[in-house]
Amino acid sequence: KIDTLVGFFAIDEKPTGSKDPYALRRAALGVIRLIVENKLRIAVGRIFDFALSQVDGHISATADLARLAEAEEFTKRHPSATSIIGMDVSLRSTGIRGGKNYDRRSWDLLDFIADRLKVALKEKGVRHDLIAAVFALGGQDDIVDLLARVDALGKFLGTDDGANLLIAYRRAANILKIEEKKDGRAYDGVPDAALLAQAEEKALTARMDLVEKDVDAAIRAENYPAAMTALARLRTPVDTFFDKVTVNADDPKLRANRLLLLNRIRRTMDRVADFSRVEG
Repeated sequence: KIDTLVGFFAIDEKPTGSKDPYALRRAALGVIRLIVENKLRIAVGRIFDFALSQVDGHISATADLARLAEAEEFTKRHPSATSIIGMDVSLRSTGIRGGKNYDRRSWDLLDFIADRLKVALKEKGVRHDLIAAVFALGGQDDIVDLLARVDALGKFLGTDDGANLLIAYRRAANILKIEEKKDGRAYDGVPDAALLAQAEEKALTARMDLVEKDVDAAIRAENYPAAMTALARLRTPVDTFFDKVTVNADDPKLRANRLLLLNRIRRTMDRVADFSRVEG
């Protein structure tokens, strides 16, 4: 099934609209089913890269033979010719996502697999925006791991803490979007502890120090429910921060520092999934 997908993508024969004459969508679903049912922990992008290298090698060999035959014919017609111009065929064009460097066609195939996965999950009642939120992290090509993240995210958003934290995330993201556009800059630095003027922003910072460590540890251990549980501990200090602290303070230094703190909230949550992709 992978050879079929890779072969047709290598020659740019992809399904368009409702047309899929080579049943590539069915092949993609078959790949997904085999991986999920057997709980195969594999990087699909690496497999695509390897398969493409085999296809490219065959194409290169065929092209070299054609060029050699052409050169031999040339030398027959021009006996004084003393050299043959070689041919170096390279179809690879790489791209980096999530720290992974794959053939661009492998990324195209992963996007295709992602679309089929969304369809398969939707048929099972799983929200398509949740898988989009996880895929948006970039470089997600371990399907079993991805589904574990999606499952944990769905359960988290089904809790009061998850639903309320999503609201807080959107509030922080909207404020940042407005103020960054107004100021013509991104607030992506580190907040200055010396500029934390109110108890509520100090408490939020202290809680985030702990939560970030717990989230990182949980992700490394692939314990996504634990990562969500860690995020849930942000709800109370985040709610209190928005109730008691004026982000757009008159003092420009305080204002900038509070915007940096909002970005820290957004960045911390986005380590688990891109919450901006979550609908509803």
